[in-house]
Amino acid sequence: MSENAWPLGAATGIGSMPGTDAAEAAAIVLGELPEFPHLPELPARGVGADLIGRTAALLVDLAVEVVPSGYRVTARPGGDHRRAVDLLRWDLDAFEDATPPVIKTQVAGPWTLAAGIELPRGHRVLTDRGAVREFTESMLEGLAAQVAELKARTGAEVVVQFDEPSLPEVLAGSLPTPSGYGTVAAVGEPEARDLLATVVARAGELTGRPVVVHCCAPQPPVALLRSAGAGALALDATLLAGSPAKLLDELGEAWDSGVTLFLGLVPALPPSTPPTLREVALPALHLTDRLGFNRSILADRAVPTPTCGFAGSTMTWMRRALSLTRDLGKAFVEPPEGW
Repeated sequence: MSENAWPLGAATGIGSMPGTDAAEAAAIVLGELPEFPHLPELPARGVGADLIGRTAALLVDLAVEVVPSGYRVTARPGGDHRRAVDLLRWDLDAFEDATPPVIKTQVAGPWTLAAGIELPRGHRVLTDRGAVREFTESMLEGLAAQVAELKARTGAEVVVQFDEPSLPEVLAGSLPTPSGYGTVAAVGEPEARDLLATVVARAGELTGRPVVVHCCAPQPPVALLRSAGAGALALDATLLAGSPAKLLDELGEAWDSGVTLFLGLVPALPPSTPPTLREVALPALHLTDRLGFNRSILADRAVPTPTCGFAGSTMTWMRRALSLTRDLGKAFVEPPEGW
């Protein structure tokens, strides 16, 4: 086991998978990614199975319901909330007999959670800083229970990944209001960083392991995430080829400081022509060269992943993609001749 809690050469997934069978999804992940499996998310099951619904299922003393515009806080748990809790419970049950060395669990980061749930009057939680803090504390309390349960069920080390797909829009002030007639005011970088630092620190205390923050936007806020204490950043590496110098500098500084990069390299959706191992590795090789690092850094401080979740993929391609991702991890440690 490396100091990062995952074995050298390990690969992992981002989170979502196609299908509705939790036992089948667990078997696939444990079979294809035995050294660093992730807790699968199956959004095709509907209400409560998506990122926001699953994270809402962790909330303590807060509950949500589904309204036409999405998730909304409610006074007491109803059918929608209980369904989300049950789905998450079934996912944990599917790992009952698993004994991986380490397992990754994914939850919505505080800003994506606050952007994805409405207050009783229809405004996003994001618009009320007190509510943002309340939801964050509630989520962290539920996360503590989930981490403890995963450890007890599997005996594995647990790595937490915070998914922040909405963070760039939160920072830019481009999230629409529920009415669609306006946008929610931007959150300043210092405020965004401080709250992220809180959840990263708490998750690190719970697990004793580096915390991953995932943002697959074309230009993720790398410097902000690193300054918030993230031990690993999960990015779509296929989008970085034309990145501005500022982003590349931030990536280089993060890597040089010891941050691990979870590099999204294998297509999440079925490509027209199945790629070779070298073809999916090229963005990682080019990034390493462009940043001026020796390619050996891929073995020490990189974990290959799919470019994003597999929610819109097929079972056939998902299996092939996970196999390619696993092979990439091995190739990072023992590069094939000619790389």
